[in-house]
Amino acid sequence: MTLKDHRDYEITGATVVALDAFERALAAFQSWRSGAETYLDRALLEAPSFTMAHVLNAYLCLCSRDVRRVRLARSAHAQASRLRTNAREQLHIAAIGAAIADDYETAKALLGGILREYPRDVLALQVAHTLDYLTGDVERMADRVPSILRVWSQQLPGYHAVLAMHAFSLVECANYQQAADIGSYALQLNPFDARAQHALAHVYEMTENPAAGVRWMNDRAAFWTCNTVVATHCWWHLALFHLTLGEVDRALALYDERVRSGYSLEVADMIDASALLWRIELLGANTDGRWVELAAAWARRAADGFCSFNDLHAMLALVGARDWARADDLENELMRCQDLATRHGETTRLIGLPTCRAVNAFGRGDYARTIELLGSLPAKAQRIGGSHAQRDVLYLTLLKAIERIRRPQLRIAA
Repeated sequence: MTLKDHRDYEITGATVVALDAFERALAAFQSWRSGAETYLDRALLEAPSFTMAHVLNAYLCLCSRDVRRVRLARSAHAQASRLRTNAREQLHIAAIGAAIADDYETAKALLGGILREYPRDVLALQVAHTLDYLTGDVERMADRVPSILRVWSQQLPGYHAVLAMHAFSLVECANYQQAADIGSYALQLNPFDARAQHALAHVYEMTENPAAGVRWMNDRAAFWTCNTVVATHCWWHLALFHLTLGEVDRALALYDERVRSGYSLEVADMIDASALLWRIELLGANTDGRWVELAAAWARRAADGFCSFNDLHAMLALVGARDWARADDLENELMRCQDLATRHGETTRLIGLPTCRAVNAFGRGDYARTIELLGSLPAKAQRIGGSHAQRDVLYLTLLKAIERIRRPQLRIAA
């Protein structure tokens, strides 16, 4: 008997029990809830030849900015490559291989091909959407969901996640009201969809409505603070709202109590910590030695040579700690990386090295150099990846450099 998944696509190597565990893992992955790996382990224990379970296992690793985690996908890819597969599964395996080889553009093209032929393949959609986000490909992200919505309805499992992806894409394209409407509908379908919660946090951020953002986050805290993989990032969003309201002490408390409470070594958590603490310092607040701990954590990853977004946030921490030796080491490493014929080499040339040089110059008080480097970025800043809200750290730094050039007396206060 040929089994089909819950979107009516054929799968190979599964059993009924394994399929149930796989769908639970996929649902957790879609909603950014914890536990996907646990369900996936059950699926593979029950059916070691379940191809799509190995595929999902690889994607759980690949949808990351952590090169060490990304490399873990190799094992799952190798196992899937040895199994009996159908045509759709072969395309997934090829996309995984391209991503492992750091060829994200080919991976995105292959995933796009899957979606044209199998438009209900929500895993292909989610991974393509994630790679669009990681590469700053806003235009392609904007097209992903609209191209497949015709075959989706709320009767299909995972529809809420499709809408959540759509909502985030709309935010990035400045369609804020539509994003709010679609994100809210996604939460009506599944209140525990942390991805939809996150999309609406971006709506409040980008529409400069921090008071409503604070109320929204606090009212729904039970849905995003527990058993999600995005809790730290949501605390980061809440802290940004407080900063916009001028409540710097509250934002600093959230840094201590939520964002950096456990001194996490997860790259995503360190990114949030750097981004928040830098914004706090730009406002003239006393960060009271917090940079030293964070810079020490980043020092272990500063030479990963994998992601320009990571490089920027590592530099923020090193400069914040006034660790000039490591900051210069990172800049020198990026000078070497820019000559590599890789994805990271290209983004380093275009955006990673200029932004890191600008941050280094800013920390040393060379505001003219900061302005020179950051002033040319708007047309290509998105290539570093992330969201508009995250990339705002560059523009905030540029504005502060301009302010300090215009009003030198403020440098002393800062």
